[in-house]
Formats: sequence, C-alpha cells, structure tokens
Amino acid sequence: MDATSSLFGILYTFSASLLYPVIILLILLVVFSLMLIGEFLSEYSKRHRDIENLELCCNSVRKHVASQEFGIAANSLRNIKQNFMVTNFAVSAADHLEKNMIPAIEWLSQEYEIKMAKRLEQTRIVATISPMLGLMGTLIPLGPALIGLSQGDIVQLANNLMIAFATTVIGLFAGTIGYVLTQIRKRWYWQDMADIDYVLDTLEVAE
Repeated sequence: MDATSSLFGILYTFSASLLYPVIILLILLVVFSLMLIGEFLSEYSKRHRDIENLELCCNSVRKHVASQEFGIAANSLRNIKQNFMVTNFAVSAADHLEKNMIPAIEWLSQEYEIKMAKRLEQTRIVATISPMLGLMGTLIPLGPALIGLSQGDIVQLANNLMIAFATTVIGLFAGTIGYVLTQIRKRWYWQDMADIDYVLDTLEVAE
C-alpha cells in the first residue's frame, strides 16, 4: 500500500510540476500565432497572380530556348511577375537557364517546394500543439481543484478551475489561428507550385 501511495504521489508531483511550463508554452504560442497573423497579412499583400503575363513569358521562353537563345529566354523568365515564390523561382531559374543548366532548374523547383513545406510546418505545429497543451493545462489543475472541493476550500477550487478554463481557451485560440492559416497557405502554395510546374513544363517542351 505504501509503495502504491508513493507511486501515485510521484505521478501527481510530476503532473503538477508541468503546469507552469505548459502555461508558459501556451503564452509563447499565442504570441507566436499573433506574429504569424502579421506575417500572413504581409504575404497576402504581396500576392499577385497574372495568368496572362505568365503565359506570355512562358511562350517567349519556349520560343527562345528552342532557338538556343538562352540569354533572351532567361530575360523572359525574369519578366515573370507573379506571386512572391513564383517570381523568386523564375529569377533563380533564369540564372541557370542563362548557363544552359536546365536540369538544375528542376532541382531548384524541389528546393522551393521544401521552402513552402517549411512555411506550412510552422502553422501546422501551432495548430496541433496548442490544443494539446490547452488540454494539459485543463487536466493538471483539476487534481488540486478536487482536493480543494473535498476539503471545502472554495477559493482553491475556483482558482484551479479558472486556470483550467483559461488554458483551454488560449490553446483553442492559438490552434484555431494555426489551422486557418495552414489551410489558406496550403491553397496558395498549391497554386504557386502549379505555376512553377507550368514553367518547368515549358522548358521541357522547348528542349
């Protein structure tokens, strides 16, 4: 019986010691999620997709690569004015095309795909971790709250329930922000990768 009590005591002490780290992490996640909103709005303001410009430039690239005029084709790539990721890819691809290093452009596209995945990881982590920490912050204070209830200590009960509810709300708030930003960015980056694939297809056809 003593061994069982000691084991339960260790479990209770360990779980109780996690409360403050969980609260600190939740506060940091909320701050980080608010920063992500600012980053998201900045990215949104820079997004500009012009299909006519993309088709015009790709047609020019196709024609000049077929004629082995790689310098002119590279300039056509640099004239692509699309979303931030696509424009940066086109400028980087133009440097390789100028040197007739077309296979390297496919490798470059994979690098940009990894960059997009990395940006999505941030919001995915927030969307996944925040509710988990919120649940931990809810369950940990329930032990002391029940003890307070059994002892008739209403103040202890109220304080612990307040912590439990607050951590739940904060966790769900940060998780919601992460989820919404992930879904919107995922659609953006699918669109960007479709445009990058179109540029790659143009170069493959022209070879």
